[in-house]
Amino acid sequence: MEQVIHQPARDIRVVDRSDVVVVGGGPAGIAAAVSAARNGASVTLLERYPYVGGLAAGGMVLVLDDMINELEITVRGICMEMIERMKRWGLCVTPTDRDRLIEFRDTPEAWQRWARWGLFDFHTQSMPHPICFSAAFDPDAFKRAAYDMIGEAKIKLRTHSWFSSAIVEGGAIKGVICQTKEGMQAILGDVVIDTTGDLDVAASAGASHVDSNFILTTVSRWGGVDTEAAERFEHQEPEAFKALDHEAKRLIGGCWSFWWLKTPLPGVVWLNCPHMPTLSGLKVEDLTKAEMEGRARIAKLLDFAREKMPGFENAYVVDFAPQTGVRQTRLLQGDYVVTKDDVMTRRHFTDTVCRGRDYYTPYRSMLPKEVDQLIVAGRHYSATPQAQKSSREIPPCMAMGEAAGVAATVALNAGTTVRKADIRAIQKQMRAQGADPGDIPSENATYLEAAE
Repeated sequence: MEQVIHQPARDIRVVDRSDVVVVGGGPAGIAAAVSAARNGASVTLLERYPYVGGLAAGGMVLVLDDMINELEITVRGICMEMIERMKRWGLCVTPTDRDRLIEFRDTPEAWQRWARWGLFDFHTQSMPHPICFSAAFDPDAFKRAAYDMIGEAKIKLRTHSWFSSAIVEGGAIKGVICQTKEGMQAILGDVVIDTTGDLDVAASAGASHVDSNFILTTVSRWGGVDTEAAERFEHQEPEAFKALDHEAKRLIGGCWSFWWLKTPLPGVVWLNCPHMPTLSGLKVEDLTKAEMEGRARIAKLLDFAREKMPGFENAYVVDFAPQTGVRQTRLLQGDYVVTKDDVMTRRHFTDTVCRGRDYYTPYRSMLPKEVDQLIVAGRHYSATPQAQKSSREIPPCMAMGEAAGVAATVALNAGTTVRKADIRAIQKQMRAQGADPGDIPSENATYLEAAE
């Protein structure tokens, strides 16, 4: 029989109040907070770790992709602003400038130049994959850009604040409670935006959701790599490379097509592996196992690479990501649930407020059915597990966060609830600040009125 300990009720000190409270300082949360603040709201941004940036920074997912539909860059706005800031510091690499909408380049020369940066369209079946607009960046550059934008927007940032529970009264969220070194603290707000990635706030508030999981990863970076020698071996001795690469992937036990990619730091590469698909990002035991198992696999891989792989003779581990790579946990079941068919057929919605690669996100998929004044933005939005796998990359999550920040201010300025926020006003403001809400569908979009 499971033991249970009952705790007495206690008073919790209110430490802050804002128009908008954003819980989760990852890419979606940064975009939501900056967007709301730039539109005139007072904003508090809460983050459990000692840094902002989430999986882009702490998780070291160091490519921003899934943001172009053939020749059209679909994710702009705050995401593109961060890319441009990092490029000015020499800490971000793209295959072209943002305003030069290039044709996809599928020549062997383009592939050899850009593939090891991860700047290709991984959704295509042809090889080599076409090179497309995307960005390889440094994790601390992402943090720096985020801190600059947070400071410029006068956002009240509270790190080291681990979300504990939602404050709900009369069917509407009123704020959140966090666990901190100072004890439990309450932060109140007129609108709360859940950008936790795991739906922590909405689930605590009683919103319908499903639990799922995909892959856990302990990402690492290696230094001392002669990337020119490694690429030369790959392209000049393809058969020998293929045999060694196959053995490396066997040791990893699961990875994408490339187990290492270049970064803007000379001699430093990142490894978005190993893949551990049977573990859950919601279970303490599984998260602990992932950290230990991931490091053990990387240690074996490093020994092999130093001995066998040209260019890796002097490789060493720079660091492991302080944040476990979690791709899917809880998914909201909101006013509308996006399906895989919606994503794959490019279904267009009249209430779309942001775009990914070639799909549209309806505002309804960001709203819990059971709780008012709560918006969900990020990889935990209302979608089926299969749909989420194709729409969870960082840029579209940032676009969703930016739309959430706009929606909150549109509702507050109109004196109405976020559920009744004027969709056209959200779309108009998104365009005014350089983002693409998807209100103008591409010629390849489909329309199914029943879905509306």
